[in-house]
Amino acid sequence: MASSNFLLPLLISLAVLHLLAGRTAGDPTDGFVQQPLSTANFLFDKPYDKALSERYSFINGVHRFWVYDDDKPFRQDSPTKPRTEIRITGYDYTSGVWQFEGECYVPSGPSPGTTGVSIMQVFGATSRATTAMIRVYVSQLRYYNTNVLENNIYNRWFRLNVIHDANQGRVRVYINGALKLDTTDSGRANHYFKFGVYTQDFSSHYMESRWRNIKVLKQ
Repeated sequence: MASSNFLLPLLISLAVLHLLAGRTAGDPTDGFVQQPLSTANFLFDKPYDKALSERYSFINGVHRFWVYDDDKPFRQDSPTKPRTEIRITGYDYTSGVWQFEGECYVPSGPSPGTTGVSIMQVFGATSRATTAMIRVYVSQLRYYNTNVLENNIYNRWFRLNVIHDANQGRVRVYINGALKLDTTDSGRANHYFKFGVYTQDFSSHYMESRWRNIKVLKQ
């Protein structure tokens, strides 16, 4: 009887641990409410001397962006590098907890493959232009040019979630539902989300990203 009294709590504890181990982490969108989103929320940046159709397409639900490192900036008087991006406008991002979600595909060709480019931003900060940048460097997805978020990203769809808590000054990045980075932001500003391609350091001549199932959510 004494042996049974000892084993029963142990067996219960082991069963609980087994159940906990089998649970998966919650989805990053849990507790968020999807916001209305349409083309009215999209503001395009592109080389100022090109028609939009020369650097962007939308076919079968897929946004395709491409740019060359010798393209013009988005505005004639801008000192910035070439880009083709969508700014998601129409929301007050200065406070609250906001989330960007999208599925992204970065092709490996033409050789040497898309590299040295930002594919998603949380724009606005006090100490620099952006609060967050998700970049591609030789098949790696990085936060700016330091933290590696994911390896071997070429030629496959992956889900990207970026949460910006403007109240707490916090940024969280998820790849395929897994938390990859939890860090501080760079101060309050007129924030907004951007996605596409924006040339950075050590870029390839040709840069491309494709996106689908874009969502904006708020907690």
